[in-house]
Amino acid sequence: MSASHKQQIQQLAASHGFALCAFTRPQVNAIDQQALDRWIDAQMYGDMDYMAEEVRTFRRKNPADMLDKIQTVISLGMPYSAPEDVDVSPQQGVIASYARGDDYHELMKKKLKALARDLDTLLGEHGQRVYVDTAPVLEHALAAKGGLAWQGKHTLSINREYGSWFFLAELFTTANIAPDTEATLHCGTCIDCIPACPTGAIVSPYIVDARLCISYLTIEFKGFIPENLRQPMGNRIFGCDDCQMVCPWNSKVEAPQNDFLKPREDTFLPDLAMLLSLNDEGFRQMFRKSAIKRSKRAGLLRNVCIAMGNSGDPGFVPQLLDILNDAEPLIRGHAVWALKQLAGNDEKVQQYIQVLKDNEQNKDVLAEIASFERKT
Repeated sequence: MSASHKQQIQQLAASHGFALCAFTRPQVNAIDQQALDRWIDAQMYGDMDYMAEEVRTFRRKNPADMLDKIQTVISLGMPYSAPEDVDVSPQQGVIASYARGDDYHELMKKKLKALARDLDTLLGEHGQRVYVDTAPVLEHALAAKGGLAWQGKHTLSINREYGSWFFLAELFTTANIAPDTEATLHCGTCIDCIPACPTGAIVSPYIVDARLCISYLTIEFKGFIPENLRQPMGNRIFGCDDCQMVCPWNSKVEAPQNDFLKPREDTFLPDLAMLLSLNDEGFRQMFRKSAIKRSKRAGLLRNVCIAMGNSGDPGFVPQLLDILNDAEPLIRGHAVWALKQLAGNDEKVQQYIQVLKDNEQNKDVLAEIASFERKT
């Protein structure tokens, strides 16, 4: 396929919001395959058991298995706005910048399908499949192989122009398009991202232990967050940008001209007290089109309780006492921890804890209560 065709595809991709577009064969390098195996063997995937499933692992290492007669993987990047450098009060929660707009999965999937239809018109009909972070694809490895970006030491992809503030997507096609030149690494000796991680999740360059990562803990993990990781979470209630914020390649990145994932007002430093007051219907309405719905109400309010506990603000105590009546053990348990941080010796708090102990429905939070009692 001619160079002019590639240029036309890149122009079409840009018209759909994909400022980055690169081409590669459906293969990943042996070094990436081996890194995946080591990561799985070390069980760094946490509760994301699907990451270790044999069939999915095979497909991640063999992208050609994702589509019969595949010839080309088109890697695509859609930029989004980096977080603003503003003062954050202890009464506010911090949401990762990528989740402040509409759900990128839904928006990008629609645009990918539209791009696929345009390619049928341009190239003739071919077999095609599109993916946005929902299939066993080593997207960072494919992006690097096509020259779209290199993988940074924090494991995110970095592009010279957009830094790491972009989403990746893939269009697999049976069209034979000449591959681009593989990306080279440009992090040099810089390791700024590693000590910047609040929980030490970047255990060495290019390796993240999900079990320690705030993004995993606040979104993917559905259980009681280990107590030793709660204070380092601060007031981060959905995801974390810390490793990206210190990256030199992100220091001069400008907001995209067409920001299809423009941040919404209700996800910009939301009020913690307001979030803790959300019932099921309120949660669904507020985050109906947001990636935040992935955490579900119990997960988000669990994170909000931790942020309140880290705030040092005793003004949250009455609301935390009220939430002890919530139906979700996950919320009640983390509210106990927050109360322990803010008012552990308060007589009223002690009375409420005794009520919790006497209630049969609280068996799931007895460990939290026991921990509370040991430290008061």
